[in-house]
Amino acid sequence: MNIELLAPAGNTEALDAAINEGADAVYLGLKTFNARMRSSNFAWSQFEATVDSLHKRNKKVYVTVNTVLTEEETEKMYRFLKYLDSVGPDGIIVQDLGVVQMAKTYFPKLKLHASTQMNIASAKAANALSRFGISRVVLARELSLKEIEAVNLNTSCELEVFVHGALCVCQSGLCMFSSYLGGKSANRGMCSQACRRLYTAHTPQGDKEGYYFSPHDLQLIDYVPDLIKAGVSSFKIEGRMKSAEYVGTVVSAYRHVIDNWENSKKEAVETGRRILAGDFARKKTSFLFVSSKAEDILNPNQAGGTGIFLGTIDKTAQFKIKEVEGKTKEDPMRKVHYALLKGGSYTPDFGDSIRLHTKDDRGRESWKIQDIRIEKSASKKGGPAEEVWIQVPADFGVGDSVYLLQTKSMSKRYAPVLPKSLSPFRKRPGDDRLPELKLYPEGNQAGGINENVKAASKGNPKGDPKTGTKNKQEDKRGKKILSKSNIDIFPDGLYVQVSSISSLHTILSDRPVRVIVNLNEDTKEALAGTGKNDKPLPFSKREIFISLDPFMGQAESDELELYLLNLIEKGYNQFVVNNPAHITMLKNKNLNLVAGPYLYSFNRWAVKWLQENNILQFVSPIENSQKNLEEVYAPGMRKQVLIPVFAYPALFRMRFTLPKAYDFLYFSDKQGEAFKTFSTPSSSFVLPEKPFSITDRIGALEKKGFDKFLLDFSHTEIERTEYRHIVGSCRKGTLLEDTSRFNWKEGFYDPVKIEARKQK
Repeated sequence: MNIELLAPAGNTEALDAAINEGADAVYLGLKTFNARMRSSNFAWSQFEATVDSLHKRNKKVYVTVNTVLTEEETEKMYRFLKYLDSVGPDGIIVQDLGVVQMAKTYFPKLKLHASTQMNIASAKAANALSRFGISRVVLARELSLKEIEAVNLNTSCELEVFVHGALCVCQSGLCMFSSYLGGKSANRGMCSQACRRLYTAHTPQGDKEGYYFSPHDLQLIDYVPDLIKAGVSSFKIEGRMKSAEYVGTVVSAYRHVIDNWENSKKEAVETGRRILAGDFARKKTSFLFVSSKAEDILNPNQAGGTGIFLGTIDKTAQFKIKEVEGKTKEDPMRKVHYALLKGGSYTPDFGDSIRLHTKDDRGRESWKIQDIRIEKSASKKGGPAEEVWIQVPADFGVGDSVYLLQTKSMSKRYAPVLPKSLSPFRKRPGDDRLPELKLYPEGNQAGGINENVKAASKGNPKGDPKTGTKNKQEDKRGKKILSKSNIDIFPDGLYVQVSSISSLHTILSDRPVRVIVNLNEDTKEALAGTGKNDKPLPFSKREIFISLDPFMGQAESDELELYLLNLIEKGYNQFVVNNPAHITMLKNKNLNLVAGPYLYSFNRWAVKWLQENNILQFVSPIENSQKNLEEVYAPGMRKQVLIPVFAYPALFRMRFTLPKAYDFLYFSDKQGEAFKTFSTPSSSFVLPEKPFSITDRIGALEKKGFDKFLLDFSHTEIERTEYRHIVGSCRKGTLLEDTSRFNWKEGFYDPVKIEARKQK
């Protein structure tokens, strides 16, 4: 088996480092649709030249297209995919099911890799996607070695695994924290690194500050031989926002181990570790690879930043140089000043790479020192002394922290990969129109199928995915949606989602039309009728939808499948699915499947993919906006949509229990925003103290044809009085105080739109 070493290329310098140190392939992003929008990324000509240059060297290039897609962006995505198809990278890394559907329909030559943001943690999830052209999956970082081995044995997909770099504390692709704080969604490449922030824990002993959710960095250099034996095809290094020096160092370490472990595993690994000794990043962890202890992952006393602490900025001053060349075309010149540090044990030098953190923990930036001024000053002892002033961006000032990432002595100059002239590389995305997509049912307010679609179907009985016409299977689905039995299954009205059996009894005080019960440790036995208390549930099976957890690791998959088969035999036939693995488990069983919010149906192409998997009802994602919701679902489809109008969204979901030292329930950030954290026997969560609510918008939504609304009390116990108050707000259409709109009004944070507004 050929082993691929895959390196990040956040810019051309990192590309040079990766290739010259022996990477077999690189992954990179362009200026749009990728999960590292804050990195430099590649211009069109640079990308085309990279593909040409690396293919001449028998190296590979993968492009990140790994963000969710709103409806208004679908035509832009179509043009982007057509451009990629013309340039010919070796694969594109995708998250959105709509991108999978669009690429499969119009650009079948593009090889598709499932991003780690897709939350693929089992063979069943990989197999659900392989049927739609996914040839490789980037496994979720939360898996153990045994799970990776088992995935490989049960799927034909190639496996790509992260082996080094920064970690997300949240389960892959499920973080909502950054989005909740201002629309900067991790699913849109705009993560503001909420996990790296300084928080105040409200403990029984008093308030205590710490970096409670900032994980160590991943390092699996010791386990490279084990991963090769487990069947991993590609070893991936994280770091598209890291320096070229960092990329070169890490690539050389893993290259050495991959090439030499068979001769002497011990010597190869020891050499690799020595090479990595110059990585001044955070403390290292193997994460959940061999242990599930959070103590080996989190350390609240470790700053959220990387590197060796150089001190805090004590003073700033202006010297002759006040501007330097910026990192990007959008920021051609950068204002600078000079900083004097205090509190560190190392004096930085010209050419060193540093990282700056604002004292309010909101701003962070990596920076290479381009100038140093040494000034004479009077020491405390009365004699002359030297002050070393380093040039830093003017955005940083007194009290901000500075860390050393790499010394100049560690830097190397690499031969350039790209040619000097990029003039031959002129391909650009065009202005092609996206062909019309037909979903079913669409058309009138009653949910009837569009007459044009019917006519097209008669003229083309086999159906044509490129024209959107329908085949017989699609007609069956349309009829199923419109049938009376389907209307009975998915009736209009208020739905309530709960995480405990006690909450089921609480909501009887104002009975919803349907309940959604989260499958977890608290509800598992009661749903199956195997608990100590054999009392019947207060809702019939016909009234219950069972919601499956969005994270499903390989270790749980077989047991969960058997359990679900048992539930089906007992008469349950309605499930909310939140992971591609659930589709593999439940297909072809004559069930009513609803796409949960974690399948991210942010665009019509994603809806189309779900419909092709016989999923005909949809829960709108909690991050959605009203504008996008209305654009995705035409009036004829709106009866198939369940809209969350109240929720305590899970901002972090962690596949481990919190350390024993975390003896607090509530914590707050620098702005005074309060949050709640807790562990179950297998997981941990962070919820906002301020819930999401649009209960006052129900009347307006009903006028637009939406008629199903969800009160989501997942991961929280609801009191009867509070429940009645919230339901009353829904019925009266009144605003609930001290709540958040999340992204409902403004949508995702979009710097381009914000800049356009400023220009008006």
